[in-house]
Amino acid sequence: MRLITFVPILTCWSFMAWANVEKRIFSAPESVLIPQGQPNLDQLRLDTLTPYNSTLRRQLKAAFPTSTDPEGPATWYLLDSLVDQRRYELRVCWLATQPTDFTINIFELNEVFSNPALISSLALFSEELQALPPFVSNKRQPNTSLLFLKVNAKAAYFTPNTTLMTDVPVVAVDLILDPYILNVLPASLAPIGLHLILIAIVSWPLSKAIYHFLHHTSQTPNHPNSLTSLKEE
Repeated sequence: MRLITFVPILTCWSFMAWANVEKRIFSAPESVLIPQGQPNLDQLRLDTLTPYNSTLRRQLKAAFPTSTDPEGPATWYLLDSLVDQRRYELRVCWLATQPTDFTINIFELNEVFSNPALISSLALFSEELQALPPFVSNKRQPNTSLLFLKVNAKAAYFTPNTTLMTDVPVVAVDLILDPYILNVLPASLAPIGLHLILIAIVSWPLSKAIYHFLHHTSQTPNHPNSLTSLKEE
């Protein structure tokens, strides 16, 4: 019986151990005027996350830390069409069977273009993308709230397998941009919140009905569970 009692708990823990999540909460900056001439942001060929296209499934390069890349190789993205001053949560989800440390950094445009190290990292990543098939540019408003996202993936395992220690496999990840409702609650948690509110609304009158029923039963004469019958005995 004790083993059966622990089965649901063990099942919950197995799901919890199945995946890892790294997240970053941030507020969108004020909208800026994006130049439409050449060169422009589309030429970087970066994948883009928006509130309307909020999920990307990608395979990221990972590597063991080195003196030049202590956080592992960088992958760059754009966070576009954000709402000024609205809070967002950016999540990176990956399998627990691929031990990896992720570092998430979010930058405004002027931060990147004024920092030589960030410009160099972005340029190197963009060069790798130029050999890919033709890129479909995003339809972007000329005045929009936009940020750069940089994700570093560092291998976090040790194995006697020399192949895995030499060539780190790519890591399958889901990148999720989750807007906050009223800057308080992530939109993805709204169904859970509504479910809890519904349970509270239903349970309050139900608990009162059960209480009154039990109280009435205990006060009924000649009822086997009533206080009166117990006293008479």
